[in-house]
Amino acid sequence: MKYDVVVIGGGASGFFTAINCAVLNPDLRILILEQSSKVLQKVRISGGGRCNVTHAEFIPNELTKNYPRGQKELKGPFHHFMTGDVMEWFEDRGVPLKIEEDGRVFPVSNTSESIIDCFLSEIEKYKIEVKIRQAVKSFEFKGDHWQIDSKTDQFIAQKLVVATGSQSQMWEHFKELGLNVIAPVPSLFTFNCKSETIKDLPGVVVNASVSIRSTKLKSEGPVLITHWGFSGPAILKLSAWGARDLEQLNYRFTLAINWTKHFSQEEVLETLQEYKTSKSLVTNTPSFQLPKRMWKRLVEVSLQGSTKRWCDLNKKDWNLLIKNITQSEYEIEGKSTFKDEFVTAGGVDLKEMNFKTYESKKLPNCYVVGECLNIDAITGGFNFQNAWTGGFLAAKAITS
Repeated sequence: MKYDVVVIGGGASGFFTAINCAVLNPDLRILILEQSSKVLQKVRISGGGRCNVTHAEFIPNELTKNYPRGQKELKGPFHHFMTGDVMEWFEDRGVPLKIEEDGRVFPVSNTSESIIDCFLSEIEKYKIEVKIRQAVKSFEFKGDHWQIDSKTDQFIAQKLVVATGSQSQMWEHFKELGLNVIAPVPSLFTFNCKSETIKDLPGVVVNASVSIRSTKLKSEGPVLITHWGFSGPAILKLSAWGARDLEQLNYRFTLAINWTKHFSQEEVLETLQEYKTSKSLVTNTPSFQLPKRMWKRLVEVSLQGSTKRWCDLNKKDWNLLIKNITQSEYEIEGKSTFKDEFVTAGGVDLKEMNFKTYESKKLPNCYVVGECLNIDAITGGFNFQNAWTGGFLAAKAITS
């Protein structure tokens, strides 16, 4: 079976590439191959089922700062297709979007089905073929075309797009074809911690600054205490930027947290001095906008109970309380996947790619997009933005 374009991968980047190829040249015969029985599954579960389409950052150089891997390479592509273009693309196809307070962009409908329905409608409109249960075993460039072999069929394509995400089999095959592939490690994950200090505090959120001892890794933002340890934007940023360092540490390290975010020990002491002669219980005086449960626990841990008054504190009490507010330390013993949105650091080496076209430098007429590349981002719609940008520029190159 012969096609102008064969896309391996029935996810967001694969569909977006195929649809834009058809939009730019409706005469192309295009095929999408998906190994599972369903397409667009990651789109369906993303953003808690709402699909975080992109992030409302409209300056290319600022947008790239959200990519631990790919920051330099994405500057050029983002100048040609980025957030505003994506929003216009979906809204032109009947999917109105909204920007939430934190900058995340979602369909107004609050359901990922709006995005999926849009894609499926475009697939039908342009008569793009989709074949499910097609596990690709190999692909090889022969003369002037690509031969793609699945477990059951063989396909011929003038242009090949690989959009399989974090799929080890595809990476192994790329190695066989001579491409360098960076070994994958988890990127977005939460931290497991059994500290008694946070044992009964699941659900508490604190705007804090966090760092990892013996490394240069640091972050800030909301920290969420969970039943298993720590999560929230600040933790996920640490996990993304420190993906390889933390893997080297076998996910066992000391996490330091300043629960006030920016206050130093001296500033905390100065602020709390006004209570020095107070007869009030320390636990009854939450400070630094800390949640009452968090404040009470920090006090209990520092003062070995909750019955001490401010006026009864000695120098040791003061020092320990201030230290626990600004430099709490927690032993991390492993990680957990962040929801169902598994992201890896690793994939096809970015030096192998032409980022004007997303074509491989070594493999003619072979385009690689999405998370199959060694590009990943923090949470907030940035990974999807990478998929849309790569898909559009690849389609533009394929049809030019």
